[in-house]
Amino acid sequence: MKVARDPAELGAAERAVAIGSFDGVHLGHRRILDAARAAGLRSTVVTFWPHPRTVLGNRVELLSTLDRRLELLAEAAVEETLVVEFTPALARLDARAFADSLLRRIGTRVIAVGKNFRFGRDAAGDPPLLQELGFDVRIVPVVEGVSSSRIRQCLRAGEPESAARLLGRPAEIEGLVVLGDQRGGTLGYPTANLDVPADLLVPAYGIYAGAALGHRAAVSIGVNPHYGGTERRIEPYLLDFDGDLYGRRLVVELWQRLRDERAFASEEELVAQIARDVDQTRATVRPG
Repeated sequence: MKVARDPAELGAAERAVAIGSFDGVHLGHRRILDAARAAGLRSTVVTFWPHPRTVLGNRVELLSTLDRRLELLAEAAVEETLVVEFTPALARLDARAFADSLLRRIGTRVIAVGKNFRFGRDAAGDPPLLQELGFDVRIVPVVEGVSSSRIRQCLRAGEPESAARLLGRPAEIEGLVVLGDQRGGTLGYPTANLDVPADLLVPAYGIYAGAALGHRAAVSIGVNPHYGGTERRIEPYLLDFDGDLYGRRLVVELWQRLRDERAFASEEELVAQIARDVDQTRATVRPG
């Protein structure tokens, strides 16, 4: 998939465009992408970074980083993606100016959107306006119950299986592997310590079964209460993995929440519980 940061980077072509933030690239988003691909023109996603709501002064806990979003869009088989920098100036453009300066400029003929799609200053633009402006608008039915907001609710509640049903794949958490306390190695379960971007949603604290790099993973999200911790840590232990992960970007799937985090009467009890967590992780079925 070609990724462009400026409309000028895209060659001349008639395009079928899907527009949106596509945070998480969930099942509803995939229907819109499928509709753009089915139009028979060059399938192009127009997406925004940073998230428009953050530029407008709102707090948004994202389901995926931009890098991961682009990977998921590529997996959905769209041909190209234009990443538009969302700025206050762009937010001030009225809907017609937005369509002229961006959509017409890249040769848009077909636009695939959900029926609730809005654009332009004060969200005044909608699918009927796009039709009025001469675009062939394909309105994609909403997938009942599927939204980025609902997925966030599931993850905040520690329900990755529910999130997976809406995403069509396992929920994920992502970060750069950095130096941690290195305590896991002394217990026989060396973990990677993830530095997660500040704007990325972190699910409810607890111990999860999941996977990373093709290995099952027991994942601790929380503050390590057994050791009196106060700083949040995200620490996956990759089963049957032997290698150096420092400095590496790691995408970790979360399959099932196994239990709450807690303190134990002794380190021996903690190690015994970790062993049980690992056994449960081996038995867990991947959702989605």
